[in-house]
Amino acid sequence: QVQLVESGGGLVQAGGSLRLTCVASGGSFNNYIMGWFRQAPGKEREFVAAISWSGGSAIHADSVKGRFTISRDNAKNTVYLQMNSLKPEDTAVYRCAGDSKPYGISRSATRYDDWGQGTQVTVSS
Repeated sequence: QVQLVESGGGLVQAGGSLRLTCVASGGSFNNYIMGWFRQAPGKEREFVAAISWSGGSAIHADSVKGRFTISRDNAKNTVYLQMNSLKPEDTAVYRCAGDSKPYGISRSATRYDDWGQGTQVTVSS
């Protein structure tokens, strides 16, 4: 089990950029598939992106493809979400999550066992 702490959220104008950071502690980060999810008020939780333990494979939701990029630095126990060309519809609480099972990258939130508290991202029009 790992503890996850996100940071980097904030208020930004449409078209702007933010980089979210998620730092892991207390577990073997190198063995974890990491994902980012988001949830807007009144909406269901939504998959954003996920990355393999090595960083060699990554997937992104269609809604963010070409604008967001997930990456990781295993030496720093950290996963990042670079968000460019932000839109008002990207406004949500963003949470990182970890999956230690050896079944490959998943878009399903039920596959992830460990979750951070989240960081708020607000995009103004």
